[in-house]
Amino acid sequence: MTSHQVQLLFLDLALILMLARGLGALAARIGQPPVVGEILAGIMLGPTLFDGALTDRLFPDDVRPFLSALAQIGVALFMFVVGLELEHRALRGRTRITAGAALGSTLVPFVLGIGLALFLLREHETSQRAAFLVFIGLSVSVTAFPVLARILADRGLSRTHIGGLALATAALVDVVAWSALAAVQAVVGGADDYWRVSLLIPFTAVLLLLRPLLRRVFEPKGNGQPVSSSGIAVALVGALLSAAATEAMGMHYIFGAFLFGALMPREGIGAVRDELCERTGQITTLLLPVYFVVAGLKVDLRGVGLGGVVELGVILLVAIGGKMTGTYVGARTQGLPAQGSATLAALMNTRGLTELVILGVGLQLGLLDGRLYSLMVVMALVTTAMTGPLLSLIERRTGGGRRGHEDTAEDPADKVAAADRAGAGGRGNHAVG
Repeated sequence: MTSHQVQLLFLDLALILMLARGLGALAARIGQPPVVGEILAGIMLGPTLFDGALTDRLFPDDVRPFLSALAQIGVALFMFVVGLELEHRALRGRTRITAGAALGSTLVPFVLGIGLALFLLREHETSQRAAFLVFIGLSVSVTAFPVLARILADRGLSRTHIGGLALATAALVDVVAWSALAAVQAVVGGADDYWRVSLLIPFTAVLLLLRPLLRRVFEPKGNGQPVSSSGIAVALVGALLSAAATEAMGMHYIFGAFLFGALMPREGIGAVRDELCERTGQITTLLLPVYFVVAGLKVDLRGVGLGGVVELGVILLVAIGGKMTGTYVGARTQGLPAQGSATLAALMNTRGLTELVILGVGLQLGLLDGRLYSLMVVMALVTTAMTGPLLSLIERRTGGGRRGHEDTAEDPADKVAAADRAGAGGRGNHAVG
C-alpha cells in the first residue's frame, strides 16, 4: 500500500464509523433497529447521491479492495455469531407451532418469489434461469434472526411466549435459508465443483467430533472469568478456518463461519457463549459498517425510472405479503390466536443484514445485476424499518402491549406446546430466553 492509500483507508474507516454510529443512534431514537441507520449510511455513501462524485473521491478503486477485505472478515464473524446464537432447544420446543409458522413463512413467499422471478426475468435476463428463480424465491423468504432477537429484547418480548416462538421460528427459517443458498451456489458453481461440495459432509462430521474438545476448552474455570483470551482466540481461529474451508469447497465462506458457530457445544457453557457473542459482537460492531458501505457502493438508484419503481412495488408486495400471510396462516393453523399470529408475522418480515449478505452472494454469482441488486437492498431496508411500527399498530388495535403477549402463555397454543413437550418424552422446559 502507498502512503496515499493508507491515508484514504484510515479516513474512510473513520467516516464510515462516524456516519454509521450517528445514523444508527438516530434510528434507535425513533424506535428503529440501529441496522436501519447503518444500511442507510451505506446507501448515502454510494453513487446514488451527488451523481457518484463523492463516492469516487472518498472510495477510489485502489482503496476498495482493502475495505472489502475488512468487510468480509466482519461478515464472517457476524455469521459465526448468528450460528452461535441459534438455540438448539428452541428448535425442539413448541414443535407444531414452530414448524407450522416456519413452513408458512418459508414456503408461501418462496412460491410467490418464483412468480416474482419470472416477472423480473423480462428485464433482468440471465443464463442461470433456474438458479435465478430459486434465488429470488429464497431472497424474499429470509428472516434476520440477529435483528429479530434485538427487536424482541428492545421491546421486552424476549422471555414471553410469542418472543420464544419467534426466535424458534426464525432459527428454523435461517437454517433452511442458508442450506438452500449453499445448494444454489453449488449448482451455479458448475459440475466441476460438485466433488468439492461433497466434502461438506465429512467436514461437518469432523466439527461434530471436535465438540467434546471444544467443550473442554470453553468450560468455565471457576476464576470468575467465563472465557479466557485464549478461548476467544480458539473460537475466532475456528470460525475463520471453517470459513476458509467452505470457500475452498466451492461454497461461500459465510457457510463455514455459520456452521462452526451452529455446531459449537451448548451444554454447560451458557455464560461462555454469551461472552463469546458479546466480545465477537464488539469486533463486528466495528467491521460491519464497512460491509454496509461496500454493499452501498453497489447500490445505484440513479435512473431507476418508472419501470424500476414498478419493479420495486412488486418486489415489496411479494416480500411483505408473502412473508406475513404465510407466517400468519401457518401459525393460525396450529392454534396460535390472531394477535399472536399477527405479531409473529410482523416479526418474521424483518430482513436486515441477513438479506444484504444473501444479496451480496447473488451479486457475486452473477444472478443479480446492478439495478435489481439496488432494488432488493431497498426492500431489505423497508421491511426491516416497518417491523417496529407494525408491532405498535398491532398492539394498539388489540389493546395488547407486553402484557398482552405475556397473556398468550395462557392461550390454546400453549396447550399445543405442552403436548409437544410431553410427546417429546419429558425432556424438560425448552423456553427461550
